[in-house]
Amino acid sequence: MSELLLEVSGLRKSYGGTTVLDDIDLSVNKHDVICLIGSSGSGKSTLLRCLNLLEDIDDGVISFNGREISDPLVDPRQVRREIGMVFQAYNLFPHLSVLANCTLAPRRVSGEPKPQAEARAMELLRRCGLADKATSYPDQLSGGQQQRVALVRALCTNPSLLMLDEITAALDPELVGEVLEIVRAEAAGGMTMILATHEMAFAREVATKVCFLHQGRILEQGPPSEIFTNPREERTREFLQRVLPHRPE
Repeated sequence: MSELLLEVSGLRKSYGGTTVLDDIDLSVNKHDVICLIGSSGSGKSTLLRCLNLLEDIDDGVISFNGREISDPLVDPRQVRREIGMVFQAYNLFPHLSVLANCTLAPRRVSGEPKPQAEARAMELLRRCGLADKATSYPDQLSGGQQQRVALVRALCTNPSLLMLDEITAALDPELVGEVLEIVRAEAAGGMTMILATHEMAFAREVATKVCFLHQGRILEQGPPSEIFTNPREERTREFLQRVLPHRPE
């Protein structure tokens, strides 16, 4: 039986008079890989930021691991210890080495001893083909390498949920594959993930559920086989016609 990890009910978010998220309902079970798709400006990134408590919400409830985390009394820093987030921009500290970037949060936030934090970071760097870059600095790395380091840094905190916000959007096409390979491996290993992506073939391959966002609403959601081959909504069909090589049948 699936175990519920994250539940969102009636989430609304506005900036000024503009509604960005409108009545969002979403359930995420442990080991799910949820792919958020939709045009730029549809609300994907804002939804991730709300779930990680980087943005205040106007209405609705967010529950994580059985606890309501949208309660204003909840300390966001405590929540973020269990939720890893990787952004489109790498956000690495330029004055710290790769290894220091990866061990900063486990040591400072979780109080891990330095040897333990470094051992875990080095194991993850090895898995991601970056062990030889441990002493390098961000400006000595390619964009793909920096994004892989950002992924390793998020994984070093051993999160219960990993959220990825268009992490390949700023990469040259030839670098996209090396980043997605890490995400693919984490999905295969059972990591629970929510990712906003424009990589439709990847979403089709790894997702347990695909959510199509349009004008701040989840217009349609379901398994990839359903969304990509037999979408119910006309707007979903129009979007997929533009981004897929062939029209869904």
